[in-house]
Amino acid sequence: MSIGNSNSPEEERPSTDDRSEDRLVERSVEEPSIGTALKKARIAAGLTVDEVSSTTRVRIPIVHAIEEDDFTRCGGDVYARGHIRTLARAVHLDPAPLVESYDAAHGGRPAPTPAAPMFDAERIRPERQRPNWTAAMVAAIVAVIGFVGFTAFGGGDEKEKRPVAEGSASPKPAPKQTGGKPAAQPSQVPPAAKPEPSDSAIAAAPKDLVTVVLTADTGESWISAKDSTGRLLFDGTLVQGESKTFTDKESVDLVLGDAGVVKLFVNGKEIKDDFQPGQVERLTYTKEDPSRDQPQAG
Repeated sequence: MSIGNSNSPEEERPSTDDRSEDRLVERSVEEPSIGTALKKARIAAGLTVDEVSSTTRVRIPIVHAIEEDDFTRCGGDVYARGHIRTLARAVHLDPAPLVESYDAAHGGRPAPTPAAPMFDAERIRPERQRPNWTAAMVAAIVAVIGFVGFTAFGGGDEKEKRPVAEGSASPKPAPKQTGGKPAAQPSQVPPAAKPEPSDSAIAAAPKDLVTVVLTADTGESWISAKDSTGRLLFDGTLVQGESKTFTDKESVDLVLGDAGVVKLFVNGKEIKDDFQPGQVERLTYTKEDPSRDQPQAG
């Protein structure tokens, strides 16, 4: 018998516990997944899945699936990239790193399809078309009938009856001169210039309605507006410089995704509040305002 240190194959293999620990260590150093990053950003922005879905027009089940890193419900890579960009902008994230992460995990972007080669014009000879004698005969018959009808009903002595150009009017006599200066012709009078609307005219509002004017002043912001019955008046993003006006007989409910960049007029008066950039505000205004309701916790 030989005596030595003979290790069995089972002893040389790493234990299951060791491999599990290695996997946990590898996962701990990895960056958060696309779905995790979007979910954390949404929670940090104080938004629910319903609000994100209403803002982005991405259906609620797809939002839930993307936050779980399930992209099978998107309908393909092109739609998945579009949903990732839309959701990232709604929760104030840069979409470029997330799309790059998606491409890296799904084989990268497809190569652009090369343009089809141009055909040689000399090889393609159009077929000679036979003349359409039937159409020519019909056109000739119509021309003859039209000429006969014109001669029968519109003929006569050209000296007694001359055709007058359609749309022309009989000349009007020139106005008599009453003074030293000739009367001004209507065509020479310049049209009155229309005054451009000022900020006060835009902010002005009738007293019997609640009027709210929103302007994306220093950046873009998504907003949602509803009337007193809960009917949705607007749900979307205002780009910088764009304005929206909402009216109702009782009240207007607002949700501002980035209240710090929005300029707000209520019932003809500007609302000046110290909103911070990126701050989400839920507001309600009535005919008795501009005293603003206390904002709800976002």
